[in-house]
Amino acid sequence: MLPLLCGLLCLCALGRGQPDDGKRYICRAIPISGDASCPVTLLPDLNVGGQEEELRNTVMQLRETIVQQKETISKQLSTITELTTKLSLCASATSDRKYGNKGASWGKEKQNTMGDVPTDPNDSIDSLGKTMQGLKERLENLEQQQMRANISGTSFPSELRDLLQRRLGELEKQLLKKVSSLEEEKSQLFNTTAAYRLKTESTLNALVERINELEKGGGDFKSPEQFKLSLPQRTNYLYGRITKSLPEMYAFTLCMWIKSGASPGIGTPFSYGVPGQANEIVLIEWGNNPIELLINDKVAQLPLEVRDGKWHHICISWTTRDGQWDAYQDGEKLGTGDNLAAWHPIKPGGVIILGQEQDVVGGRFDAGQAFVGELSQVNIWDRVLKQTEIQSMANCSTYLPGNVISWLPSNVEVFGRGAFKRPLEMCQERLSNF
Repeated sequence: MLPLLCGLLCLCALGRGQPDDGKRYICRAIPISGDASCPVTLLPDLNVGGQEEELRNTVMQLRETIVQQKETISKQLSTITELTTKLSLCASATSDRKYGNKGASWGKEKQNTMGDVPTDPNDSIDSLGKTMQGLKERLENLEQQQMRANISGTSFPSELRDLLQRRLGELEKQLLKKVSSLEEEKSQLFNTTAAYRLKTESTLNALVERINELEKGGGDFKSPEQFKLSLPQRTNYLYGRITKSLPEMYAFTLCMWIKSGASPGIGTPFSYGVPGQANEIVLIEWGNNPIELLINDKVAQLPLEVRDGKWHHICISWTTRDGQWDAYQDGEKLGTGDNLAAWHPIKPGGVIILGQEQDVVGGRFDAGQAFVGELSQVNIWDRVLKQTEIQSMANCSTYLPGNVISWLPSNVEVFGRGAFKRPLEMCQERLSNF
């Protein structure tokens, strides 16, 4: 009780003797034997209101920082999800091209008839597939890291994120470029294969026709091609007509055996007219002019001489590329030139007339331009023949039927009283006249 009383007395004394200066004092109990002067300890001035305001501002700043980090992480997750979707679409499209269209797939047995064998794109597609799979795994790891970062409150390094985004964008562009290149190569291969198939079918059709003629016995001729068209007079009503027409062509070779002693000029042994252009292909010699080749009404003079009443084998080849042409007589190349109807395709669906020049398609003939003589083995190919092939026909080593127009009795109609199909002399007999 005594210490308590002492403390109360001390508090009362302080309350009476000290003025109120806004400070707070405390007293404590001391033992009886201690100093009874009741020492007072001054507490420091605690500004409670200022500390609370500072703590409140710190909390608000932390909250804003957390919200910003959450927004940044959300944007990063959205970007990663978008890239994942794009890569999945690329992977799906590549897989469809690889397995979905077996008819147009690349095969080891496919050949490029243009002489440039393209590489098999399956290896490139597999490699791209592996790359995309690796990118997906990396994206999944990034998403997991972003989730962990979201939980822990730490942000993913922006430099690494930007680097990965740029890298993914570059890889996506490379993938799309490679897929586009593969599609273009497949389209070119398909077009080349289609053209080769059409050429093969045309050759087979010509061969079937020849076999049919052989089976029929060729009429009165020893073999189907061993006949000639005789046009003995210069009139406007004697001529032969080919029952077939030409397809669209970008190159051709026209070969025939020809015999004429007419003067002046042998006339028009061959003409092909189409709607809108009666002079699509014309071979003509009129007056004292040299033999001329007309293509789309453009003219080139040929250094051929056949007005000696003897059999001659002539070939004319032409290609739309630069309008290049070559002229052969008896297996020898006598002339060449260019810029003859360059880049002009031969139009399809016209009429072939032997012995007359057409002023309109299939008619309106002029007797002054009519051919006088004999024609045989008029064949047309949709390509430029090699010189060795032409020489082998000219020296009677072989006979090559045209793959577009072949010389068969069923393909040649004769018009006019005095025009005939007659048996053709043996090839060796024709050579003896050279």
